[in-house]
Amino acid sequence: MLILGSGDVHRVLDGAETEVVAAVRRAYRLHDRGRTALPHSVFLRFPDDPRNRIIGLPAYLGEDEPVAGIKWIASFPGNTACGLERASAAVILNSMVTGQPEALLEGSVISARRTAASAALAAAALGSSVPETGVSLIGCGVIGFEILAYLRAVLPDLAAVTVFDLDRSRAETFADRCRARWPALKTEVAQSAEETLAAHRLVCLATTAAAPHLTTDACRPGTLVLHVSLRDLTPESILSVVNVVDDADHVCRESTSLHLAEQLCGNRDFIDTSIGSVLNPEEPFRRREDRVTVFSPFGLGTLDLALADLVRRRAEPLGLGTWAPDFLPEPAGAAFG
Repeated sequence: MLILGSGDVHRVLDGAETEVVAAVRRAYRLHDRGRTALPHSVFLRFPDDPRNRIIGLPAYLGEDEPVAGIKWIASFPGNTACGLERASAAVILNSMVTGQPEALLEGSVISARRTAASAALAAAALGSSVPETGVSLIGCGVIGFEILAYLRAVLPDLAAVTVFDLDRSRAETFADRCRARWPALKTEVAQSAEETLAAHRLVCLATTAAAPHLTTDACRPGTLVLHVSLRDLTPESILSVVNVVDDADHVCRESTSLHLAEQLCGNRDFIDTSIGSVLNPEEPFRRREDRVTVFSPFGLGTLDLALADLVRRRAEPLGLGTWAPDFLPEPAGAAFG
């Protein structure tokens, strides 16, 4: 068993935005072609504790060298008040020959980077005729910062960001981090969510909201909303926009905004296309300039596998990680010669 901690994962993925986006693109294309196995994620919730949860995302990614495994990720929003990250995770990769676990990786970095790469890939693939020069970001946490980093990697014209968080001090701290990392990026803190939604035609929602609290009314025509946190927009708003998802069966669950929209209208006809189809060069997609387009990614486990496998393959020749040769029991009879 190869164990790769946070430092090992960072060493492989830091500065590798191009490779990460390519891995996410490949995973989406394979899913669109039916080359994946993706059971529904398992949500472990706790009696009298609706805010916290742990999610299991098992998946199989079929390539020349296929990958199978699971991400086990906990979301405890109260951690931030204690100076801890909201999410913590582990990824296990299994052998496709024996089924035995082969690698254990720290998963929160992988999860954040695949989420950011997915959002950035959608922003590029769902581009408009006018280059994006600014982004509005609601939710000033780890995921929001990673998304901004990846958006800058794929959108060369991005020159401004407007941020908002219900916690004003959190937004100010986030803005200071942005100014320190990207001095040339014009960074502003908005006074309200509505002001933020109206500031640019590219909007990212990366909050910890458990129930809808926003509409798209303040968005300009032609705006693309990256609805990463899935529960921010009212179902009525979802029914009024052009909807792009990663997988309709997965995203219409667990009281997401799209799940509530499905319950409201009784069908999924409001979903226009998937990101896998958008990435198909034979089916070009151009976002509407007269309507708001919303990308709602459930966060497929295949993306985590794609990045975990990338980390494992890059880490081994670099000598990263710790080997635990006695992690698994000896074969039956081995101890007796």
